[in-house]
Formats: sequence, structure tokens, C-alpha cells
Amino acid sequence: MQGGSVDIDIKPDRVYVPSDDIVAREIEGELIIVPLVAGVGETEDELFSLNETGKDIWRRLDGKTTLAGIAEALAAEYDVRPDEIERDVIGLVGELVQRKMLVAK
Repeated sequence: MQGGSVDIDIKPDRVYVPSDDIVAREIEGELIIVPLVAGVGETEDELFSLNETGKDIWRRLDGKTTLAGIAEALAAEYDVRPDEIERDVIGLVGELVQRKMLVAK
């Protein structure tokens, strides 16, 4: 992400990483994303939580693996078609990019 603009054109062949402006912690089995600065999330005190699938996606955002690679790994793990998982991965990543919680690498 450059110049402060949000990349909402989510591509399966791109790599995304958590923003430096958030902290993510697992609390009682739930992954909570906390914005550290105003303008991240919708309000500066907004918390965002991820379900089990969301947590699996988040943990694979390692700065090396493309979204397509994440979808392939999840499809193999959950025995689901890669195109079905890829839609879910792109949907979640798109939402988190819009909230400035993830950035393209």
C-alpha cells in the first residue's frame, strides 16, 4: 500500500500481511484484532474478531504465501474445492484491507 490509499483490488496471486497499526491476540480461543491508531477499523476503539476459519487464514498471512497458496492449503486441510475457499479468503482479506488491518506486500 502506497500513498495512504487502500488496495481493495484483492488478487489471489498477491501476498498480504498484518498492518503495523494493529495488534492481534488470541483470547479464550478467539482471535481479536485491535487497532492501535485512529483510522484503522471503523472507529479507533473497534475490536475485530475472527472465527476458526478466519484464524486459519490469518495465521497463514506470513509475508510469503499468496492468497491462492493459502486457499490451496486450506482446501487440502478441509477437503473442500480450492475455488470455494479462495472466495472466502479473498472476502476476508478484502474486508481487512478496507479496514486497514492488512496491507499488500
